[in-house]
Amino acid sequence: MSAPNPLRRLVDKANTYPAWLSRRIITWAFCSKVKLAGTAGLEILSTDGRTVTMRQRNLKKAQNHIGSVHAAAMALLAESATGFIFGLNLPGDKLPLIKSMQIRYLTRAQGDMQAVASISDEQVQAMQSQERGEALIAVTVTDSTGAQTIECDMLWAWVAKKSR
Repeated sequence: MSAPNPLRRLVDKANTYPAWLSRRIITWAFCSKVKLAGTAGLEILSTDGRTVTMRQRNLKKAQNHIGSVHAAAMALLAESATGFIFGLNLPGDKLPLIKSMQIRYLTRAQGDMQAVASISDEQVQAMQSQERGEALIAVTVTDSTGAQTIECDMLWAWVAKKSR
């Protein structure tokens, strides 16, 4: 039996509240642990436990020299979305680690950015049953026009937490 996951418990509880409150609770919890996400102003819009939707507003602090979301902020958005959904499904006695990320910039972004990341049942089963492993987490990043501005391959790994 795998160890309980505190993030999963928080998300499951938060999702019993109205959507506006659930979004705030989950975003606050995530950004309190992932400081750069809070600094950039990432928001978690929704999650059902297998999929998460995150947003990066086109805020001044996340803009590049031409007034759109900076390439690094787009990478942070994709990495955060995949890491959130990966970590949400990982047993509490395992540690998530980003193993590699490949990002291809396709087109100039317009307005706010949105990332939708998802994890498969097979990936979750492997995370629950294997001591260590890796999973390529699917993510789609679009701008306010709906255009996919970047393609990403986010490879996450898990290992057992070391006893202290």
